[in-house]
Amino acid sequence: MTTEAPIRVEDKLFQNRYLVDVGNAHIKVKPHTKPSPQLLALLKVCPAHCYELNSNGQVEVTPDGCVECGTCRVIAEGGGDIEWNYPRGGYGVLFKFG
Repeated sequence: MTTEAPIRVEDKLFQNRYLVDVGNAHIKVKPHTKPSPQLLALLKVCPAHCYELNSNGQVEVTPDGCVECGTCRVIAEGGGDIEWNYPRGGYGVLFKFG
C-alpha cells in the first residue's frame, strides 16, 4: 500500500492566478479604530489569507489572491465591516482547474 504525500491548501491555491484591477479593489475594510469580532474572525477563516492585522491593531485586506469564495461577505458584510463586490469583468481569480 502506498500513501501519497498530503497536499496543502496553500499548494492548491498557488495553482490559481489573479489578475489585479489596480485601483479598483473589490473588497474594502471600512475604517475602524477597534476591529469587531467579525473582522478578527476573517484573519482565521479566509482561505487565501487576504486579511491581516496592521501595526495599529486594525484589520487590513489585500485582495490580490482572493478566491472570491464569499466567506468574508457572509461573516462581515452584514455588520457593515466590509464592502464586497465582484471584480470587474476580466479581473479577479483565474482558476487553473475550472
